[in-house]
Amino acid sequence: MITFEKTAKISRKGQITLPEPIRAALKSDTVRIIMEDETIRIEPIKDLGGCLKQYAEQYIPSRTAREQAWSEVVREKHSRR
Repeated sequence: MITFEKTAKISRKGQITLPEPIRAALKSDTVRIIMEDETIRIEPIKDLGGCLKQYAEQYIPSRTAREQAWSEVVREKHSRR
């Protein structure tokens, strides 16, 4: 197990910057933050759509859903002309 420790300043907006080694280890740009007593964990979410699939009637991977949404936006924009 590799240990990494770094101090981060919390901005007025409540934001921090994760150091590059941490971002690389997460391998995701979406995270879950869990607080248990005085311990805080940051866990990667590999597929946001996957973590919400229990609420959906039909599971669609987030990449597919995003592509479908953008296709619909383009289609709507160009059909107005």
